[in-house]
Amino acid sequence: MNFKSLFALLPLLAAFVPAQAPAQTYPVKPIRFVVPFAPGGASDVLARLVGQKLAERLGQPVVVENKPGAATTVGAAEVAKAPADGYTLLLAPAPFVIAPLMYQNLPYDAARDFTGVALLASSPLILTAHPSVAASTPQELLALAKAKPGAIMYGSPGNGSVPHLATELFKMRTGTDFTHVPYKGGGPAVSDLVAGHIGVMFASPIEVSQHVAAGKLRYIVASTKDRVPSLPGVPTVGELGIAGFDVVAWFGVVAPAATPKDIVARLSQEIGQILAAPDVREKLAAQGADITFLPAPEFNAFIAREREQWGQAVKVSGAKVE
Repeated sequence: MNFKSLFALLPLLAAFVPAQAPAQTYPVKPIRFVVPFAPGGASDVLARLVGQKLAERLGQPVVVENKPGAATTVGAAEVAKAPADGYTLLLAPAPFVIAPLMYQNLPYDAARDFTGVALLASSPLILTAHPSVAASTPQELLALAKAKPGAIMYGSPGNGSVPHLATELFKMRTGTDFTHVPYKGGGPAVSDLVAGHIGVMFASPIEVSQHVAAGKLRYIVASTKDRVPSLPGVPTVGELGIAGFDVVAWFGVVAPAATPKDIVARLSQEIGQILAAPDVREKLAAQGADITFLPAPEFNAFIAREREQWGQAVKVSGAKVE
């Protein structure tokens, strides 16, 4: 090949290289993994485990940043305005879908400004009580709550969170009343529950299992129709005959909407392999979380279904951001 022929090919080569570059070179710097809750909660535990494994596979640090506040909208807004280059990710729990239904004038549009990367895990919620609450069964708790309306305080990770809405639905379905105490994240709420500053809280087992094992808290009832395999001794809301109540918490990863598809696909693939690892599955199962991996296309469809479901739940429950 002579120089004239080589120069003639250069434009074609130049056009080809950028199209291939993202998949070939990504990542070349640390990745920010934003968690929209305070440290110590279930989301933080999951994010740090997945982030550590992702860093090992990608050869770049994955830096977990906690950005709590306003039912995940503070963290979501942070990621929505970030460059869509694959270097900023958001751990998206169910409130990622719920919050836009309850807040007005958010600085982002959750349906427009994000794309799903992968669904990681799901977990039932367990209504958990401090020993100072004179109830060991759901029937005893309901009787106590009806005898003293509003006397029992319940905690949540914040207004619009899944535990908040789950408890409001529980109140409505059972004709009981509890007083809401919102926190900035699951960690602080669980700490106050253990200390006895609040009486009950819907929480994932990953948040409270160690405290239950130590006798500092007790499980009352699961938020599901069927018994939780890892907690076969805990009765369920379904067993109480409460219709239209089957709630799980879920956690996924999303990125800014314009993130290149090949980068999203790469991240989704890597996360899928991480979640398939026996040590990861064992660590999450031991804390009550179920691996429910969905790759990007399926996760986006899942988010759309959740948006419809929680839209109905918010309307029926009448729950509002205070």
